[in-house]
Amino acid sequence: MSAIDDLRERTRGQVFTVGDEGYDAARRVNNWMHDKRPQVIVRCENAGDVMTAIDYARTQELELAVRGGGHSVPGFGTVDGGVVIDLSGMRNVRVDPVTRTARAGGGATWGDFNAATHAFGLATTGGIISTTGVGGLTLGGGIGYLARGLGLSCDNLISADVVTADGKFLIASEKENDDLFWALRGGGGNFGVVTALEFRLAPVSTIYGGPMFFELSDAAAVLTGFRELIKDAPEQLGGFPAFQIAPPLPFIPENRHGEPFAAIVGCWAGDLDEGEAQISKFREFAPVMAEMVGPMPYPALNSAFDALVPPGLQHYWKANFVTELTDEAIQAHLRHAPGLPAVNSTVHIYPINGACHRVTPDATAFAYRDANFATVIAGMWPDPAQNEAGIEWVRSYYDDVAPHSEAGGYINFMAEDDQGRIRENYRQNYDRLAEVKRKYDPANVFHLNQNIVP
Repeated sequence: MSAIDDLRERTRGQVFTVGDEGYDAARRVNNWMHDKRPQVIVRCENAGDVMTAIDYARTQELELAVRGGGHSVPGFGTVDGGVVIDLSGMRNVRVDPVTRTARAGGGATWGDFNAATHAFGLATTGGIISTTGVGGLTLGGGIGYLARGLGLSCDNLISADVVTADGKFLIASEKENDDLFWALRGGGGNFGVVTALEFRLAPVSTIYGGPMFFELSDAAAVLTGFRELIKDAPEQLGGFPAFQIAPPLPFIPENRHGEPFAAIVGCWAGDLDEGEAQISKFREFAPVMAEMVGPMPYPALNSAFDALVPPGLQHYWKANFVTELTDEAIQAHLRHAPGLPAVNSTVHIYPINGACHRVTPDATAFAYRDANFATVIAGMWPDPAQNEAGIEWVRSYYDDVAPHSEAGGYINFMAEDDQGRIRENYRQNYDRLAEVKRKYDPANVFHLNQNIVP
């Protein structure tokens, strides 16, 4: 029996190799800038499949990539000639409304998660796009609409099931393998394959919010106003300022479609009766050109921009943490944001104060607990012919705002050429992370990530 036949025999899920029906679809990740051809893709259905796939990669001496939601901008969820562990067969989410916890499979998306928890009027901090993987977002930290009130996704993680590089199954929590649990909360996919995650939930059902568009000429006032308001705003107030080309949506005047605007996406997750008053504070910054604001289920907001980020785009992103959004930084944004290369491209400035600041910098691997914002310049466009110009736009934008930002950035927003920043991204936590890496992955099997070298 060949090694591949043996792998198929031992695997509950599907195994795809070159020439198999479904191989080309299975090898694709969201960022089509990465068009790679793995030797084998194992679509795992349980932790045993993950163990089997790791064993195969080890015995065949092949590189190993791990894919959850497939949204890794650097394309870390695929590899030429190696093994891909695809967790998309593990998307179940189980909610315990009594303990207010939820357990998600390693391949679950935030859409899966929110659909399950919303039925009970509960939620935790997730991302901005519902097709993003729960595991990948959480392992990098987890910034989202609810972060000011509930903390990061990783701050709400209770435990994780992990298969390590030697094929062992471990549970990581405050009580078991606590060093691994510490590292998983912000340290990315460096330490193993996370096959399940257990979260703490909070009562969040209907929120009040949505997008507001402002003229670019008012962008400075919008960013300055948001900067001052969010310092002391109630922690139930989330959302972020942004730059966005107006998509062809019915609430935006048709003659303005395709133009760049400043924007704020608001999310009030407190008492619904206070929602209008809280979101109206954004209207005081400048006249609103268009808006779609009101009460809506939290999952509706979490999926509102999915159509702008379909599979198959070209992606190139840059990011920094920001302690103070200075006037000089705002001017740097204004110099570049009008050049957004496509309707899919965007710039978001996420507030990460409030509950995020109540966690000490060494309590988890996520080190920037004093940063007030996490900025991402998300270059996305459909045509590969735009790559050179689009990448140049992102890089020049980044170079201009970087002097007004911290040295490190949020690893979930990093590009493939950001490996040189890894120590800055983790500050004082890097050496401890390297120590945990040496313990659980001394051979650096899991190196297709923002890599912490053992």
